[in-house]
Amino acid sequence: MSGRWLFLARAAWLAVALLTLGLGTASVPYYYARDKAACAGAECASSTGLTTEQFQALHEMGLSTGFFAAYDTAVQFVVVPVFAAVAAVIFLKRSDDPMALFGSFTLLVFGGAAFTSDLLQVLVRAHPVFRLPTELLDYVGQVCFATFLYVFPDGRFVPRWTRWLVVAGALLWFPSIFFGVSLPGIVFGPAFFGLLATMVVAQVYRYRRVSNQAQRQQTKWVVFGVVVALVGFSGVALIGMFAPFVRQSGPLVRMAAGTLVNVSILIIPLSIGVAMVRSRLYDIDVLINRTLVYATLTVSLASVYFGSIVALQYVVRTLTGESSQLAVVASTLLIAALFNPLRRRIQAFIDRRFYRSKYDAAKTLEAFSARLRDETDLETLSDDLVGVARETMQPAHVSLWLRPKTVPQREHTGE
Repeated sequence: MSGRWLFLARAAWLAVALLTLGLGTASVPYYYARDKAACAGAECASSTGLTTEQFQALHEMGLSTGFFAAYDTAVQFVVVPVFAAVAAVIFLKRSDDPMALFGSFTLLVFGGAAFTSDLLQVLVRAHPVFRLPTELLDYVGQVCFATFLYVFPDGRFVPRWTRWLVVAGALLWFPSIFFGVSLPGIVFGPAFFGLLATMVVAQVYRYRRVSNQAQRQQTKWVVFGVVVALVGFSGVALIGMFAPFVRQSGPLVRMAAGTLVNVSILIIPLSIGVAMVRSRLYDIDVLINRTLVYATLTVSLASVYFGSIVALQYVVRTLTGESSQLAVVASTLLIAALFNPLRRRIQAFIDRRFYRSKYDAAKTLEAFSARLRDETDLETLSDDLVGVARETMQPAHVSLWLRPKTVPQREHTGE
């Protein structure tokens, strides 16, 4: 982009940025005041506010209502500046690139209005004049985010039929955002999560069939961020859906759930920012590998820990008729003993299962290094080197050229 179109695009981006940040900032005092007051009835079901009983439990823990309101407001609002900061970095560095400019705009409106719509709705209830711009930003943010995941990183819909999924998403969000009338949960829930799944599937398809090496590295970052965010968001949503007692649980659980959702979502702008700004991307494979290893390790050790506590407490209670702290001590020692052996086994399994080509490549290079120490014949080494390159990198063609040895010429003087 250049000339008049680039100027207009940048001016529109700045106008939307000022509007989004202004609305978000203006919502903070109203959101804080709402959280500081106890809710009742249907109001509690549609907000993060606490009931009178939950506020009483908060006081019993030595925490004030002001602390809860300040914490919840900060957790909700922090999404806005983080999304806006990443969007601004992309805008400043790559605003002449249409795809980068669209990605920056998407982060701006999605993080500032779509995901934080609860924050803005408090302002709308106090000042209805802001309803239309708030709803427009919310709707544009939802549609732009879906479109971005279907067209990233080259701006084309791949496969082409995914453009109709954007239309389906736009129709799905339109009545709920502008008229407050959404489809029944049994229809909206599967449709919403189905659209999210197709976004990931579209990126995987593009990765395998269309993208070049640089685009594949960008795709890895974006898919990693979206998947981690979806796991955190969906996990909390499903727990709240199938375990209703969580909504009536203590204030600390509510605060922890909100923190988990928002921290998970913040991985999206960070991963997109790295993918769109960095020309030489960090090795995302290492990050994915470590995430798989330590997530599996954490779940496994937590299961063993709580399972052993329950089993040992049952045995001790059966034998002595009362509980004992011995079960906790023994379980802790068991976890400490299992940590390193279990981590190595999980690492080896993930390397073989998900990184087989790299696992084989490492073994191949290790074997070649061993041969290199003992082999002296140049022709044999050349053949081995070509074979290693073909086996590890699997290129379409490989050849080896050795510069012929030249004898340096002596400089002749006039003597």
